[in-house]
Amino acid sequence: MSSLSNKRIILGVTGGIAAYKSAELVRRLQDAGAEVRVVMTHAATEFVRPLTMQALSGHQIHTELLDSDAEAGMGHIELARWADLLLIAPASADFIANMVHGRADSLLATIYLATPAKVAVAPAMNQAMWAHPASMDNIATLRQRNVNVIGPDDGIQACGDTGPGRMEQPDTIVTTVGSLFANGLLAGKKVVVTAGPTREALDPVRYISNHSSGKMGYALAEAASEAGAQVILISGPVNLAIPPNCQLVSVLSAGELLEASLEAADGADIFIAAAAVADYRAKAIAAQKIKKQDAGMTIQLERNPDVVSTVAAANSALFVLGFAAETENVEAHARDKLKRKKLDAIIANDVSRDDVGFDTDNNEACWIDADSTKTFSKRSKTQLARDIIEHMVHRQSL
Repeated sequence: MSSLSNKRIILGVTGGIAAYKSAELVRRLQDAGAEVRVVMTHAATEFVRPLTMQALSGHQIHTELLDSDAEAGMGHIELARWADLLLIAPASADFIANMVHGRADSLLATIYLATPAKVAVAPAMNQAMWAHPASMDNIATLRQRNVNVIGPDDGIQACGDTGPGRMEQPDTIVTTVGSLFANGLLAGKKVVVTAGPTREALDPVRYISNHSSGKMGYALAEAASEAGAQVILISGPVNLAIPPNCQLVSVLSAGELLEASLEAADGADIFIAAAAVADYRAKAIAAQKIKKQDAGMTIQLERNPDVVSTVAAANSALFVLGFAAETENVEAHARDKLKRKKLDAIIANDVSRDDVGFDTDNNEACWIDADSTKTFSKRSKTQLARDIIEHMVHRQSL
């Protein structure tokens, strides 16, 4: 499966004759599995009409920084959070200079400044402009800021000159973009990730569960796979596609999750407990459907085993990252869980909010370990997962 499967890419198009290649680039990115949104500068619309890009991408084209319709839906901040990658192709000399100086005078420029996602540029300009010391300095500055520079290509240009400065071919850009998500941080490691809710049966048709969608756990599994790990994903019932290159183990109850986790954790290097495990189960499961009664009904519950602390206790060499989904006193409750369950680190998030947490595409979280705290601002769960994996590797020297 392509390395761009399920990736969200904003394609930024700036003014220049190479903008015609962006139309093909949209299709090539989609063919590789990416979901693409196009943002155009005003100068870009003079070379390629927005209607063309809309027809190819299947989505509205974004051009205006102050657009009341866009702000009511996906404004520039939400669009910046949505992306896994901001790809600017072509990137003109003027726009590259604006990036270096942090100018926020267009929609695309504000997205660049606001996004937590990866950023890549495919420069396109006259060979003399490319060779100018100002351009060289600007490109060097972007590289220092972890902006990925793709190209430029060398050859005959629209002006008749020959030399470096042409935008790279779409196929080359797509291949390079795919490689940006494979970082090798966890190469040779075995990672176990739990995800989704558990269901605790009351009778043959009813159960106790929660609102977990599994999106955070699945994003973490995919991020670990991108980092080169062998990934086992143990999942409760969800409606999500299996991440590429991950081995799926499906479970229903907390008991099944514990059994599968203990088996998978044997010989693993990292255990990420993102599943939302039911704390209680029915003491007795009715053999037949419980009939409605006029009077109230009492169901006796008993504690489920604590999956993450049991796995941590059984595997002393395992790095264990827990999750704390809280509705109040988030950091305090998370630190208590970190100590009580003897975890190496914990991710805390507030699930009382409507815009992050359970069953949303975005999340805002806090990494907590014995002697540090790091806050991750609101961003897509896929991007947050990559940031957590990267921080975990660098923080713990895994």
